[in-house]
Amino acid sequence: MNAPDRPRPAAEAAADAGADAKGDALVIFTPSGKRGRVARGTPVLTAARQLGVDLDSVCGGRGICSKCQVTPAFGEFAKHGVTAAADALSPWNAVEQRYKDIRGLAEGRRLGCQARIMGDCVIDVPPESQLHRQVIRKAADGRAVAMDPATRPVYVTVDEPDMDHPAGDLQRLAAALEAQWGIAPVTAGLGVLRRLQPVLRAGGWAATCIMHRDHRGGPARILDVHPGYDEGGLYGLAIDLGSTTIAAHLQSLADGRVLASGGVMNPQIRFGEDLMSRVSYAMMNPGGDAEMTAAVRAALNTLAADLARQAGVDPARLYEAVIVCNPVMHHLLLGIDPTELGQAPFALATSDSLSLPARDLGLTALAAEAQVYLLPLIAGHVGADAAAVALAEAPDRSDDIVLIVDVGTNAEILLGNRDGVLACSSPTGPAFEGAQISAGQRAAPGAIERVQIDPATKEPRFRVIGCELWSDDPGFAAATAATGVTGICGSGIIEAVAEMRMAGIVDASGLIGGPDQTGTPRCEPEGRTFAYLLHDGTAAGGPRIRVTQADVRAIQLAKSALYAGARLLMDERGIDRVDRIVLAGAFGAHISPKHAMVLGMIPDAPLDRVTSAGNAAGTGARLALASIAARADIERTVRAIHKVETALAPRFQAHFVAANALPHATDPFPELARVVALPTPSFNAQAEGRRRRRDTDR
Repeated sequence: MNAPDRPRPAAEAAADAGADAKGDALVIFTPSGKRGRVARGTPVLTAARQLGVDLDSVCGGRGICSKCQVTPAFGEFAKHGVTAAADALSPWNAVEQRYKDIRGLAEGRRLGCQARIMGDCVIDVPPESQLHRQVIRKAADGRAVAMDPATRPVYVTVDEPDMDHPAGDLQRLAAALEAQWGIAPVTAGLGVLRRLQPVLRAGGWAATCIMHRDHRGGPARILDVHPGYDEGGLYGLAIDLGSTTIAAHLQSLADGRVLASGGVMNPQIRFGEDLMSRVSYAMMNPGGDAEMTAAVRAALNTLAADLARQAGVDPARLYEAVIVCNPVMHHLLLGIDPTELGQAPFALATSDSLSLPARDLGLTALAAEAQVYLLPLIAGHVGADAAAVALAEAPDRSDDIVLIVDVGTNAEILLGNRDGVLACSSPTGPAFEGAQISAGQRAAPGAIERVQIDPATKEPRFRVIGCELWSDDPGFAAATAATGVTGICGSGIIEAVAEMRMAGIVDASGLIGGPDQTGTPRCEPEGRTFAYLLHDGTAAGGPRIRVTQADVRAIQLAKSALYAGARLLMDERGIDRVDRIVLAGAFGAHISPKHAMVLGMIPDAPLDRVTSAGNAAGTGARLALASIAARADIERTVRAIHKVETALAPRFQAHFVAANALPHATDPFPELARVVALPTPSFNAQAEGRRRRRDTDR
């Protein structure tokens, strides 16, 4: 839906304005989202350290190690309220030129220790420059796959040339394929034609053809030819192209084994953390859509090459890829301006599946004639990733009514059973990913991911990514010495707010109580509100990590959108309860069902009926890569799914408002009440007084 950018906090805007009067420059680092004012002439590396940005450096800023490479972005960034001019950084200098001449420096990159901030700017820290490397939590689930891939090898013997029968080598090869394998008709690209004659002669008129067939019919395509009998493997990529992260699995096309998995941050995040911000960037900056297309294609090439190295596979053996993504990512990958998706009626350029050469998408890290399959889209804001979830989880084959929630920056929701499936999208925003949170960060070593708060003492304990110990366990400090405690990621902030609600630190309206009301000095004044101190690392040179009132509000907005979307589908189906709930997506896999229910992220249900499907979209991509039957299956399924548009439904807003309470303003959540007794404090005295007067008047 066409949602406006969330407003910046007034205090942040005021600080920016005040600092600007002093001649300082505003710098915004992506993907962390950290921002602040620094004196003009400050090196980027110094600014990063001042603002707590994760930018690596081994040589101490001498321009030797190149670990501090950054990518500045220029233009208008409405989301950040800044325009970055071309001279926002100091000119290219001799140190950078020397490094580029000797060791190479990618186009657009600068050395953070050499580039100085001269004006308002937006600076991206690429994954390889981050000291704490991103942990992409999208892994293959080990599911057995029925192999029937679109690409397979075929060995043939070909008649030698005969002056009495002057047929071309390709025509004699085609005849051999038809006679020996029943494959006809066939086509071949120019690259295959250039290789064909020397290959046939080198193989003594025998060859292994790499054939690709389309499940919708049409000619088979020769992707490659090898002399004689070739035993080299055939491989493909299953890619989940998300708005925040890109994850991929390198899979054998022979037996479906996943040989390597990995991921990178989506570099488009520097143009906007959510989808509508990227659409806005394309609308406001001529050529902006082409910038984002180039960025994501480059990331896919880098990821493909990295996975091939991990697996020890020749990239020339990557003959196929399946890509699932949301509609905005889909259009930008294809080089289609996404502007129409930013306004009603949210028209797609195409909703059908696509099969096309990888070279048409600029995917040069794959085989020269590699093919790409993109799953069909369900609607303007429900994409191929939701279709992949439907393929993996098969709600249309379920006997009971299942609610499937693919949690992310833009949540896709499916509801149904054998009698029919409904779908919608809900604009949850980036808070669940740790963005828009005061101490938030992406999931990386050192980030708080689990939280518990003692309801009696109000004292917290937590775990960080990369360490199995809790913060109050012996040896925790030593075990986390290398990473430190750096911030809080999405699963951490969800558990923190839920635990605060269960401990009586936050009331049902989402207000954080003061120290006198909650009985703990950890509730500290924060302007006119309060913040809860989760961790104080200042003694060791680390940060103070707090959950502020603004953080709670951000989570309330995100969870309310998620709940409202689910509830809207339930209304459409005419039900008040679902039989089971499946949390999907990289983030969904790490959400505690109990904490999600305490917040009211999802409708009330028995906790033992709330499960995680892991990266169901990635699983769907793997199934489509392994089987052409799966492709035909999901194309039939998508045509039968009914889309509900949240932007046009009046009830969405009513559900959204009621869902702002923790867990809900009107739904008593009886299943949750069986396992959790929520306290009933009220920290808004004026509101409580008005409520009591209303009760008295009645």
